[in-house]
Amino acid sequence: MDINERFELITRNAEEVLTKEDLKNFLETNEKLKHYIGFEISGKIHLGTGLMSGSKIADFQKAKVACSCYLATWHAWINNKLGGDFDTIKRVGDNYFKEGLKVSIDIMGGDSEKVKFITGDELYHNNDDYWRTVIEVSKNITLSRAMKSITILGRKEGESVNFAQLVYPAMQVADIFTQGLNIAHAGMDQRKAHVIAREVAHKLNIQPLINKAGQKYSPVAIHHHLILGLQKPAVWPVPTENLQELWSSQKMSKSVPGSAVFILDSEEEIKSKLSKAFCPEKNVLFNPVLDWAKHLLFVKDKFELNIERPEKFGGNITYYSYFDLEKDFEEGKVHPLDLKKTVGEALVKKLAPARKHFATPKLQKVVEEVNNLVITR
Repeated sequence: MDINERFELITRNAEEVLTKEDLKNFLETNEKLKHYIGFEISGKIHLGTGLMSGSKIADFQKAKVACSCYLATWHAWINNKLGGDFDTIKRVGDNYFKEGLKVSIDIMGGDSEKVKFITGDELYHNNDDYWRTVIEVSKNITLSRAMKSITILGRKEGESVNFAQLVYPAMQVADIFTQGLNIAHAGMDQRKAHVIAREVAHKLNIQPLINKAGQKYSPVAIHHHLILGLQKPAVWPVPTENLQELWSSQKMSKSVPGSAVFILDSEEEIKSKLSKAFCPEKNVLFNPVLDWAKHLLFVKDKFELNIERPEKFGGNITYYSYFDLEKDFEEGKVHPLDLKKTVGEALVKKLAPARKHFATPKLQKVVEEVNNLVITR
C-alpha cells in the first residue's frame, strides 16, 4: 500500500483533519502512526459511539495505523457519569464498555483483537510524569480557554461548573502525550481539546512528541462525523448559519428519549425507533435517517440498500451508492416511510453480531446491570 492509499483511508469520511499537511509529512517520513480515541464510561453504547468510531478504526487499521481505545474512567468520574460512583464506572468499563466497543469495531470491518485497550486507572497509576504533564499543559492555557474546552453542558453551567471539570481538558491533552500518540481521533465535539494539544505540543518538556529528527511535533487530530439523533430539532426549519453548532446539539444522545439506537437494542426496538424518526419529505440538509444511511450503511464497500414497496408506489429498487439514494429522496422518488422502514431493517441486520456476542449468560448479566444503572441513575 502506497502513501496516497494510506492517506485516503485515514482521511476518508472524516469531517476534519488537523492538518492534512502534517499527516502527509508523517507518511512521507515513515513516522510510526499511533492512534487513540477516548470514551467516557457512561452506560449503554449507542451507534454514534460504537459504529461511527468503529468505522474509522477499521480505516486506520487498513492503513497500517496502530490503534488504541482509551476507557476514560477518571473523566467519567469527573462528569458524574453513572452517578459519579468510581467503582461502578470501573466495573462497567471493564465488563461492558470494552466488549461493546470490540464488537462494534468488528461489525464495521475492523479487527478488535489488534486494538489496544487501556483504562485511566492503568495509565495514571504510579505515573508521576502524567500528572506533571497535566500541570505543564495547564500552565500553557488560560482559565478562559479551559472553560471553552469543557463539554457543552459544562459551558452552559457557567461559573457554577466545578473545578474538577476545569481540570478535564488538561487531563485529556496529557492523555495524548503520556501515551506517545500522534493521531488523536474523536467526534467533532472533542476538537477543542485536540486543538489545545496541537498548540501546546512545542511547549512541553516532560513528555513531548519527538520525531525521527529529534524535533518536537504536534499530533494530528482526525474528527469523524457526529450522527444526528432521531428527534425533530428544537428549531425547524433549521437556520443555515451556525449549522455546525446546531448539528452538535442535535447529535445522538442517550439522554434524549427516542434519539438513539443502542447496539444491543432488540429488532422490535430498532424498527420502532426508526418508524418514529424525524424524516422530512424531500429534505436532505437535516435528515437523521439519511444521515444514518450515509455514515453507518454506505461506508461499507459494495453495500446495497434494497427498498421493497408495491408496484403502485414505484416497485422495488436497489441503491448501490448513497448519492443516488439522496438524489431520489430529494426528488420525491423515495417516500420517508419506505426509507425509515428500509434503514431500520438494515440496522437490525448490521447489529445482529452485537446481540449474538452479548447472548452468553455472563455478558447478559453485565447488560442487565447496565440497564438497571441507566434506569435508577
